[in-house]
Amino acid sequence: MNFEFTDMRTPSLPVGASAAMLAFAITAGVQAAPLASEAPVSSRGHWVATWQASPQPVWKTGFLFPAKVPAELSDQTVRQVARISLGGARLRIVLSNAYGTQPLTVGKATLARPRPGPQPDAVALDSLQAVTFAGQASATIPPGASLVSDPVPGPVLPWTQVTVSIHLPKATPVTTFHWDGRQTGWIVAGDQTGAATLRMTDREQQSTTARLLLTGIQVDTGTRAHAVAVIGDSITDGATASLDTDSRWPDFLARRLAPHGVAVVNAGISGARLLSDGMGVNALARLERDVLTQPGVRSLVVMLGINDIAWPGTAFARDARRPTLNELIAGYRQLIAQAHSHGIRVIGATLTPFEGALPGTPLADYYHRDKDALRHQVNAWIRHGGAFDAVVDVDAALRDPAHPARLNARFDSGDHLHPGDEGNRAMAEVIDLGALLAAPPHRMGDASALSTPCLNLGPPRLSTRDHSSAKKKPPELERPGGHRTPTKVSPSCCGRGIP
Repeated sequence: MNFEFTDMRTPSLPVGASAAMLAFAITAGVQAAPLASEAPVSSRGHWVATWQASPQPVWKTGFLFPAKVPAELSDQTVRQVARISLGGARLRIVLSNAYGTQPLTVGKATLARPRPGPQPDAVALDSLQAVTFAGQASATIPPGASLVSDPVPGPVLPWTQVTVSIHLPKATPVTTFHWDGRQTGWIVAGDQTGAATLRMTDREQQSTTARLLLTGIQVDTGTRAHAVAVIGDSITDGATASLDTDSRWPDFLARRLAPHGVAVVNAGISGARLLSDGMGVNALARLERDVLTQPGVRSLVVMLGINDIAWPGTAFARDARRPTLNELIAGYRQLIAQAHSHGIRVIGATLTPFEGALPGTPLADYYHRDKDALRHQVNAWIRHGGAFDAVVDVDAALRDPAHPARLNARFDSGDHLHPGDEGNRAMAEVIDLGALLAAPPHRMGDASALSTPCLNLGPPRLSTRDHSSAKKKPPELERPGGHRTPTKVSPSCCGRGIP
């Protein structure tokens, strides 16, 4: 049976890609009956990351925010819903024990299509598929490792929801999670991986918005396709996006890119920082895991630094020293260099305004004008330093024209730090797809990096500057509260401007 779209406005994929993605025809039992129209897929395939929830270490009790997960799971099933960005002929899931200190045993896992109706945990039984690992129903994940499943037959459409259920038969300390999934999941007793609806004694107490075990989903596109990764903090993670609506800004970007056969994977972590560990390890420490080794990633959007600037002096890091501009620049340059060495194009995003951030909370001192002065210096370097392959000026897009140190009220979630749903939409809309998807930098020894097809995706959008062929400008520091008018730039793609 077919997976349903919940947003029918999403255009279909180009001819050729869409023919292989007519439905997620998963039938009851262990294997799906092949479709007569389904083209044969090679045993290896072309795998692309299509969904992600970056792993974080579970913090101890007493931290500023509750972990929202039990300390241990034993003979319990975790059921989660995820919306993939790009479809394919087959898919596989990725489970993580990244911060575990002992082996983690998976007893059974299933994949299914959510069943529309009043119970969000319900699945369509005729879509239920067993997930195997090296041909076996159970598997063990060593400490610090991840586990990739065997391919599950499809095909699956882009922008489709899937439900993943995982049974843990043994006592398992919960040490790895993704804290803010912006999607309701459930933890229930026993093996309920095959249940149409979960048996629960207390629906509220047995639900969580944290992600457990499931850290990635990959699809076999059959033909060459690629992904855009977005690495960031709570703004990218969607801290104030409406729950269960897929309204984080990378979700809106995924909607724009799906018709072009490009996936989006969200490597945002709430509380993340570029240089220092926060509510997850620092960006340079997790770059390889969350971006560089993700299959098919050819472009990377970087929106990091506001927590590096603002955390010091708050309840998060009362005695910590604020990094200097040069230290932040060195961190950005290292991140760019490592991505370039893997043939990945890097787009820098400016840091958004935050005056008055988090009022009435233990972090009401998050903002200070000295911190904002450093934000302006960082933004000036991102815009004019020439280190990034392109720049998206989300600061210019989201700030209040009459009060540039604050978010525009239209885009503000209400906490004066995080955009709401409309702000997230505006962030995704301001990105120039031509600049985003231009040919990546050449990687030594990789001829394919020079042969990436150039996509004509329409006129360049406001506030995106491409540095790939522009003369480099020296860093230019703006005064706090300064205002710069965004400029339309024709990005370079395969040696020619995109009309």
